Amino acid sequence: MAATVFRLVFNVPETHLAACKAAIFAAGAGRYPNSNYTECCWTTQGTGQFRPGDAAKPHLGTVGELEYVPEVRVETPCVGEEVARKAITALRTAHPYEEPSYQVYRVENLF
Repeated sequence: MAATVFRLVFNVPETHLAACKAAIFAAGAGRYPNSNYTECCWTTQGTGQFRPGDAAKPHLGTVGELEYVPEVRVETPCVGEEVARKAITALRTAHPYEEPSYQVYRVENLF
């Protein structure tokens, strides 16, 4: 039976992009099944926004004020649930935000 492939998607400030990618790749993300390639990902630039609440301890911005931050969206494969879980743990450790924005999707290969 083939391993399940997941796609980890996260947003990170440009200043922490290299550290977050290094962390998730060290955890095993960025590989495709039956491939000789590693550290595979897709990145796009955009702008994130957030307003820290009263109890927040923001890395950037000020409590109560709307903040806009240049961020990079990263998408990378994770082969197997264990790799996906390790990559999320690594991301949460390397990411500067209290609550990093990330999603994990199960990839459905139709062919």
